[in-house]
Amino acid sequence: MSQWDGKSKGTVLGYKIFVFFIKNVGVKSAYLILYFVASYYFIFLKKSNTSIFYYFRKRLGYSYFKSKRMVFNSYYTFGQTIIDKIAIGAGLKNKFTYEHDGREILIKLLEEKKGGVLISAHIGNFEIAEHFFSEIDVNFQISLVTTDLEHSTIKKYLESITHKPTVNFILIGDDLSHIFEINSALARNELVCFTGDRYFEGVKSLSENLLGEEALFPAGPFLIASRLKVPVVFVYVMKEPNLHYHLYTREAKVIHRDEKGLLKEYAESVETMVKRYPLQWFNYFDFWNQIND
Repeated sequence: MSQWDGKSKGTVLGYKIFVFFIKNVGVKSAYLILYFVASYYFIFLKKSNTSIFYYFRKRLGYSYFKSKRMVFNSYYTFGQTIIDKIAIGAGLKNKFTYEHDGREILIKLLEEKKGGVLISAHIGNFEIAEHFFSEIDVNFQISLVTTDLEHSTIKKYLESITHKPTVNFILIGDDLSHIFEINSALARNELVCFTGDRYFEGVKSLSENLLGEEALFPAGPFLIASRLKVPVVFVYVMKEPNLHYHLYTREAKVIHRDEKGLLKEYAESVETMVKRYPLQWFNYFDFWNQIND
């Protein structure tokens, strides 16, 4: 199944080592350690290697040797985004620069006081978006709809060394209580954010073409967004050289109750971003369900 188990790799000790270098030597010094981490992943993580190699080789059409090289570079880039997230959360935001492409869309959305749905993906570094959105001179709140499957020990450690996030987390529950929380957040003119590119076993899915191959997406974000009669925007936070980030905001054309149409537009949007930033696709599993065991 092309599904995600909800958990990322890593240990508390590994995070502590990175934090030590970030705080005492600098963000870019911490990047140096990533060569060892990326090498370990490249050598030993067979399943994720196979999945990300398929993405480069079959979906982007790179040569065999370029695809192999890009697998290593992908791990290295992913590690950089984690270090950046920790550094910014620990109060080193001034070490980074950013630009916001589509800033006026977000401002207009907030001024209309209707609330809004943001749909992002596991590309780039959306988890730092709140730190940059706060530059907009508007009092707003983001509610992130998520599961709670990450390693609790890592979460607790990161919470102890970073600033408390302004993001509110809405946990997906079997009792559908998250639906009421989403409606309440929108009624308060808040922004509700989903990631639309990972689904879990037992959850309703929709099929759509991405990079020339059919893939499964979680139905929830697109069903909800197409029925709430609020503005919908696609948002990505992409890493660029020299501690610079580029935020993209794109308004979606939503037809009421047309979740398939919204998903198609989303997939086309994600594909555009991935082709521009191929190393920032961070779905390390059999996304297209094309790889034999």
